[in-house]
Amino acid sequence: MTRRAAITGYPVSHSRSPLIHNHWLALHGIDGSYERIAVAPDEAHCFYESLGDQGLVGCNVTVPNKEVAAEVCATLDEAARAMGAVNLLWVEGDGRVHGANTDGFGFLGNLDQMAPGWDNDLREAVVLGAGGAARAIVWALLSRGVKTVTIVNRTRSKAEELCARFGADSKVADWGEVADLLGSAGLLVNTTSLGMQGQPPLEIDLSALPVSALVTDAVYAPLETPLLAAARARGNPVVDGLGMLLHQAVPSFERWFGVRPQVTEDLRNLLLADLGVAA
Repeated sequence: MTRRAAITGYPVSHSRSPLIHNHWLALHGIDGSYERIAVAPDEAHCFYESLGDQGLVGCNVTVPNKEVAAEVCATLDEAARAMGAVNLLWVEGDGRVHGANTDGFGFLGNLDQMAPGWDNDLREAVVLGAGGAARAIVWALLSRGVKTVTIVNRTRSKAEELCARFGADSKVADWGEVADLLGSAGLLVNTTSLGMQGQPPLEIDLSALPVSALVTDAVYAPLETPLLAAARARGNPVVDGLGMLLHQAVPSFERWFGVRPQVTEDLRNLLLADLGVAA
């Protein structure tokens, strides 16, 4: 029997997850499928609660349904409990729905692959933004042992809410303090939509940032955002956001289809071609 999985959320027409999973299904000769299913917010609780009745072995969850999906789970992994949100669901034999959050895993996997040793003696990181991506990335950095993660957001209250979730090793700063923070940062992460196609650029002065500091962006369209271009021009190592998308898919595929896939150059090139970027 064909094992069916899907990306769910609202909207999902833009999702590139089917490219990733169907590539792995073909590569490993697995009788499976991965599709897009639009699940409107007012239908989300019912849909995820009855996931086993949808003919799916599980699904990924994207905005705006990650928190609602977490509410229906019989169990959550450590990351999902910490974040209060899931992006991976699966159905056990008893029909109960279980959840995990692999976004932080994807972030770490991307940096580990593209900048090996990035976390060696990393003491301070600055994270711009306080949305869902920031939540996953702050959790990931703290789980990896980064001493201090400073969250900077234009709406301070949102950064404070995020900081309260993770405790003493995270702190909040105002947007106007970024330049001062960068002087001691070993990692700068942008999780805001600034710099994304169709959005205003991220205007930030990098002059105080040590040239050894790694700069990365959760955005992958465009692949090289203005932030990454500016950092690269001054000599900083940079990592684009595409690998986070690729690596967060690994645990999902393994959970549903029983094979742990690899994030390869061929897979990355497949996504780059879909983005219209030359490999």
